[in-house]
Amino acid sequence: MAVKKYRNALLYHEFSFRKGGFSVEDGRFLQVGLEEPDGEDLHGALVIPGLIDIHTHGNSGCDFCDGDYEGLLTLAKFYAKNGITSFAPASNTLPEGVLSPAFQNAARLHAEKPAGCSVIRGIQMEGPFFAESKKGAQNPAHLRNPDFEMFLRLKEAAGDLQIIADVAPELPGGIEYVEKVSKLCRVSLAHTAADYDTARAAFAAGASHVTHLYNCMPPMLHRAPGVIGAACENPKVTVELIADGLHTHPAAARLAYNAFGKERICLVSDSLSCCGCKSGVYFLGGQEVVLDGTLARLKDGTIAGSANHLFGIMQIAVSMGIPMDAAVRMASYNPAKVLGVENEVGSIAPGLLADFLVCTPDLQLQKVYMAGEPLEA
Repeated sequence: MAVKKYRNALLYHEFSFRKGGFSVEDGRFLQVGLEEPDGEDLHGALVIPGLIDIHTHGNSGCDFCDGDYEGLLTLAKFYAKNGITSFAPASNTLPEGVLSPAFQNAARLHAEKPAGCSVIRGIQMEGPFFAESKKGAQNPAHLRNPDFEMFLRLKEAAGDLQIIADVAPELPGGIEYVEKVSKLCRVSLAHTAADYDTARAAFAAGASHVTHLYNCMPPMLHRAPGVIGAACENPKVTVELIADGLHTHPAAARLAYNAFGKERICLVSDSLSCCGCKSGVYFLGGQEVVLDGTLARLKDGTIAGSANHLFGIMQIAVSMGIPMDAAVRMASYNPAKVLGVENEVGSIAPGLLADFLVCTPDLQLQKVYMAGEPLEA
């Protein structure tokens, strides 16, 4: 296959923007940084890695846990069109009989990799091992204590996909669950009422991630630092941030950035089936979700996930004061590293898959490339 060359770009390389060019061969980056005099002129456009959303439930009226393969294809096409070239869908607190077919569909999509679709690279197992007091928008009817055997069955259903296994560690058997599961995949603290000591014990047992920081966990107080405090002081722990201005106030987003640094934060969308849709009634884990403009809530007023995709979240993060180069890293390389696929995607570097986005200088998406090929509109 002929080498494709590009020049005159503001290229995101080694976590900063640099003027230069790059080339692609056989779907992978070949040369990065040096100008290509005979390459296609990108006229000073920003070129950034394809984004990776490790926490998204759905879009376009479809939810990952619907268990419908065609619906999963719909999700993957929407993500790709909006610059999210890789993703890890999040499940809900539902019975195993509902979760297992969804995980099997994810494994099928991973194996088939259909054209025009974002590539599925993992699953975030969000539930059902959560605290009732911090359930958020999770369905309380299906909450249960940690069950390692159930986890193993779902992991088998997921095939080769990476799992992010969420858990409230204060539940009976929670720390033992963390010890066992962390040997097999990444464990994340989520929907938890854990205090500082319990969270610290969970991290010592092998947990290394926190799901949607601030949300569905105790606030950080000066006499009770909780999960947030325990995560902040542990350099091995990464955290997710829904920087949409609804789940997280801009000042809280900036605080997280200053506390955890650009290396430890993953921007996520936590998008629901209502993402990309008009205001109306949608569903999450068997519960009705009402979308009013950009805000999605349960009928009782509880804020649910977001109605925005990751590219939109990244744009909002920049508008909040997060430096653009840091926001790009937090939406590409960092989530790739959490999934353990940073040697395949998440950066613009020689040998990596040529998933990249061409954007205007003010971060408006113009064109999506996957494995070096432009995505058809």
